[in-house]
Amino acid sequence: MSTTEPAACCSTDTQATCCEPAAKADCCTPAATSCGCGAGHDPAQVPTDAEVLREQVRAKYAQAATQGSGCCSPAVSTTDEHGTEVFGATLYDKETAQDGGQAITGSLGCGVPTAVAALKDGDVVLDLGSGTGGDVLISARRVAPTGRAIGIDMTDEMLDQARKNAKDAGLSNVEFRKGYLEDLPLEDASVDVVISNCVINLAGDKNKVLAEAARVLKPGGRFAVSDVVADPDMDDATRRDMQQFTGCIAGALTRHEFEDALAAAGLVDVEIQETHRVHAKAGSAIIRATKPN
Repeated sequence: MSTTEPAACCSTDTQATCCEPAAKADCCTPAATSCGCGAGHDPAQVPTDAEVLREQVRAKYAQAATQGSGCCSPAVSTTDEHGTEVFGATLYDKETAQDGGQAITGSLGCGVPTAVAALKDGDVVLDLGSGTGGDVLISARRVAPTGRAIGIDMTDEMLDQARKNAKDAGLSNVEFRKGYLEDLPLEDASVDVVISNCVINLAGDKNKVLAEAARVLKPGGRFAVSDVVADPDMDDATRRDMQQFTGCIAGALTRHEFEDALAAAGLVDVEIQETHRVHAKAGSAIIRATKPN
């Protein structure tokens, strides 16, 4: 490496996933030869700035989409602290996995929201944080021939992979759009069902995400998501840990917080049912609600 150029892994995107506290002093200096972080905060801690947090999450999942290990940090884990598979493709039964095709192998979800969304022909389905597209493809098959499925994601690498998976699956009633969950690129009352698979916990403003989900639902529309729900006594150290945040643990709402946020968004008939544990202080759950007529 030239002594007059910074390390190649010091780009803004890469720093978000490749920072190690011990490497800070070497980051982005002319003599830098390793990853570090020059953003002025401890990369191991969840940042307080919403835009910084969003960028770190985006970069981590861009890395996961391209299957890269990065120069300092690992890809998103699908196991708990005991090494048990609690996220990803292992949660899908054989038939559902076949409906999702190759996209299911890239799943980082904590459940199977399509299993409880009561999808039917003609429904318009929206997947929040659609990733590589597995749940969108499953939905598209369930609502065919007259329904359609839309995936929203902020990560170009995820969107590229999802579109490829849809093309390979030969589905024409599928669409993927780039956007933020806090500002959905859809019209009011335009979808019948909102699903999501372990993504709401990654958002900085979850109240806004749920309000947006309610906005785009038609009257009588259904909200059916899989997400991580935190125990009320989750410790502060876990809450502040950035690796636990991008691992879908630290940012999780508690049951009561989820219930309150859904009610504030105007949704009713809220049901939260834990399906399995994903952490000592958190479990995966199916969360369902409806928009009043």
